[in-house]
Amino acid sequence: MLAAVSGPAMAATAIPPPRWMPRAHFAEPAPSSQMERRIPGVAEPGLNENQVADDQAPGDADETLIEGRRRPGVPQHELPEAVTQENEGAVRAPPPSAFPVDQIPVPDRWRLVETLGLVNSRWSDPYNQNFLKGDRPIVDPPSWLPITGDDWFLVLNAIADTVIEPRSFPTPVGVQTTTDPDSNDVFGRADSLVLAQTFIAGFALIKGSTAYRPPDIEYRLTLAGQVNYADVNERRILFVEPSRPSHRTDWFIGVQEAFVDYHIRNTSRRYDFDSVRVGIQPFQADFRGFLFQDNQLGVRLFGTRDSNRFQYNLAAFWRLEKDTNSGLNDVTQSPRSDFVFFANAYLQDFPFTSLTSQLSVTFNLNREAGDVEIDRNGFPVRPALLGSLRGRDYDVVYLGYSADGRIGRINLTGSLYAALGEDRNSFFTDEPAEIRAYFAAAEASYDIDWIRFRFSGLYATGDGDPFDGTETGFDAIFENPIFAGADTSYWIRQSIPFAGGGRAIGVNGRNGILNSLRSSKEQGQSNFNNPGTMLVGAGMDFDITPAIRLSANANHLWFENTATLQALRNEGSIPRSIGLDLSAAAIWRPFATQNIVLRLSGALLDASPGFADLFAQDRRSSLYYSVLFNAIVTY
Repeated sequence: MLAAVSGPAMAATAIPPPRWMPRAHFAEPAPSSQMERRIPGVAEPGLNENQVADDQAPGDADETLIEGRRRPGVPQHELPEAVTQENEGAVRAPPPSAFPVDQIPVPDRWRLVETLGLVNSRWSDPYNQNFLKGDRPIVDPPSWLPITGDDWFLVLNAIADTVIEPRSFPTPVGVQTTTDPDSNDVFGRADSLVLAQTFIAGFALIKGSTAYRPPDIEYRLTLAGQVNYADVNERRILFVEPSRPSHRTDWFIGVQEAFVDYHIRNTSRRYDFDSVRVGIQPFQADFRGFLFQDNQLGVRLFGTRDSNRFQYNLAAFWRLEKDTNSGLNDVTQSPRSDFVFFANAYLQDFPFTSLTSQLSVTFNLNREAGDVEIDRNGFPVRPALLGSLRGRDYDVVYLGYSADGRIGRINLTGSLYAALGEDRNSFFTDEPAEIRAYFAAAEASYDIDWIRFRFSGLYATGDGDPFDGTETGFDAIFENPIFAGADTSYWIRQSIPFAGGGRAIGVNGRNGILNSLRSSKEQGQSNFNNPGTMLVGAGMDFDITPAIRLSANANHLWFENTATLQALRNEGSIPRSIGLDLSAAAIWRPFATQNIVLRLSGALLDASPGFADLFAQDRRSSLYYSVLFNAIVTY
């Protein structure tokens, strides 16, 4: 309880009650002559709860207090000294509204660390800031560069890719001559050697460099040059002329990227965006490169929504000719009459958390029936020397669903495709035919500490009757699959000539998995009269250290339907089994980065009756090998 203060000076002073307490709890102050002295805070007999005794004299009130203590509600006798400002001419501090609510930008923040002496960048340093790889903006850019304003960055990259590849495959004996005078069989000696050295140089100018916001604009140019050498044991494998030797050295320079990427707008505070890219650019139709994975001339509109959970692509490509021996883009030739249109959408965490789903529609419009294309080695590639040898036009729509991610502890990736359309001139009947072909592939893996177990399955339909009005053999546009061991696998890495059923035709394509019977993956047309492909495989990856990985794969392959092979080879029956593909690889990254990657792999194909019936050089031999040493150095 609080009491009135006695004394002449305070006789007319009342202590107002706090706002949170009713006035009824306070006693009105009595005149000073009638006030009694009471002990603060102690109620005496006969007094109500609002009356407090105080027997002390006015002059002794403070003497009873403990030093440093005071009565609640009583004004202090000694006040602190008044605060005075003697800083003449001082400027008042800015109001809080003058300060930003977020971080304060630091001018030229890219050079701040180096200015403080914490980093001394070197052109060869892959870790710290480096002007040549876009860590700091260009200061006073030269006038010949197509840039104005600030925040322009220069990015240079260089790659040296070395391939040494001894291998063996069924090698047809030349029709006119052979390197072995005593040879009279269909197939000669199978051993061969490929050496290839590729240099890639890239140059980019980028405006704007942040962690989340896309660049405002980007100019990019990438050139690739390759020197390659091939040596086989039979003539007419490398050149069409039988007088040419059985070895070849060749070189070529191609334009792999040349595009402008323009940032149209941001659509949210989390930097969802819309952008357009025009020129020669990379594009991959699905997660593992089953349908289309190439660098082609085109226009692409792309962007994201919902904090990057939703992504989309709308693209149109006009396919460029490829160099025969290197596979690089040849811009010195007119583009092909082959057009590809894409529309796809990605949704993350659908239908399961951590799994990304993709829906796609791809339209391939081919108008090359009137083209006659001869490759640099003299072999016809369009039209393919197969069946009626006539050129073809076709329209095909690929409807696809792909998924990539994980469901719980299981990593999962896969694709489903339906190819629907029309072949204007089937090479078996010279009549139009409907295209109805299907494809499914999936790979699941499970991690236990430093070991990953993988299981793969693939099914591509084959044509069961090449003479009817329907083509049911699935073929891609330009495949480059990262699947079932990828190019460590013998069947994916090597191209097997289809001797006896066509000229300059391969059962499969190099760096491809489909048995498509094409003249060339790079320069040929899609073929939907093919035997199809089936694969079941298992593999293991061992991360021995952060710098060393070992892998092992075992795949069994079949033709889905051999009716096309029987018609082309004039055989009554051909077994479906191709064989067992065994492979192993070791990858070493000496500095635990991607700047230097060394890989050594080996593969062995143990041919089954289906393969041996078509390709074995003799009945006693059914083993074929492939060894690959690959060194990639990146700046």
